[in-house]
Amino acid sequence: MTEQTVQQETVSRSRWSTALVSALGGPFGGFLWIGAGKLAVISLFVISAVSIALCYIGIPVVPGMDLAAAGNFSGIGLMILRATLVVPFAHRFKPDKWYAQGVSVFVLAFYASIVAAFVIRSLVFQSFSISSGSMTPTLREGDYLFVSKSAYGYSRYSVPFNVLSFDGRLLGAEPKRGDVMAFKFPPDPSVNYIQRIVGFPGEKIQIIDGMLYINEVAVGLEDIGSFSSEEFPDPVKLQRETLPEGASYTVLNLTDSSIGDNTNSWIVPAGHYFALGDNRDDSSDSRFSVGFIPSENLVGKAVRLFWNSKGVDYSSRQVLDPSGK
Repeated sequence: MTEQTVQQETVSRSRWSTALVSALGGPFGGFLWIGAGKLAVISLFVISAVSIALCYIGIPVVPGMDLAAAGNFSGIGLMILRATLVVPFAHRFKPDKWYAQGVSVFVLAFYASIVAAFVIRSLVFQSFSISSGSMTPTLREGDYLFVSKSAYGYSRYSVPFNVLSFDGRLLGAEPKRGDVMAFKFPPDPSVNYIQRIVGFPGEKIQIIDGMLYINEVAVGLEDIGSFSSEEFPDPVKLQRETLPEGASYTVLNLTDSSIGDNTNSWIVPAGHYFALGDNRDDSSDSRFSVGFIPSENLVGKAVRLFWNSKGVDYSSRQVLDPSGK
């Protein structure tokens, strides 16, 4: 090894290279790049813990302010923040460790971020955003939420990029009536839907005068007041629906003469489910284009909100528990 090579290995990384590596590989990759292995590990655990805690508690909203457009630039902001955290340490360490070399940094940062994120998204939870009003008032436009991937087991739709191709479900579990679930749109599995499951295989489902009937028995439905928002400046009827097993939640009734208020009856096929949107008069659900939902199309159970990009408060709706509490 020449004297020049030894000298180069003991020279601190430049601020520009540190900023670039940190922006792309996160603080973990940035600290590895400058030779600060302990700080890399600490940053990985601290940032992971803070992220989980923040998402569990919920990210504060700015009342009445639509930050949806700003969200499109959040990636750039995060890259700047990553670089800002690491660059001040660039000249305090020497990249003379094995993990500070280019290939090592890439491999370790890749496994720590990309692979870990892939595993978590596939097996633990996945985030979704709400872009329509079909689940109002339970879910509002701009809501961001987590879906439990393990709640119903795993299918070929659980893993991104169509990596798996098996049929059926692994470690499958039956959903509960009233669950808010994410699923792949049967006519086009590239599209995600989130609606409430109300019908199980073999059951007869029908809507009569806006009331849900399961096996020819009406579920509980009572008027509890009115609902208004920016989407509904004129108050609309708010009702509480209570399913046979006790799940209870609120639904909207925009009109008493909706096309979906009186329907034919359906028998849910084996291995399929029937879902409705909580905004009953403005929801494309199993009454219409969605149809019956195959079991393998279930992605997971919606469990918790963590932000609303349109500034709509979600604290009272944060836990998606259909118990009426």
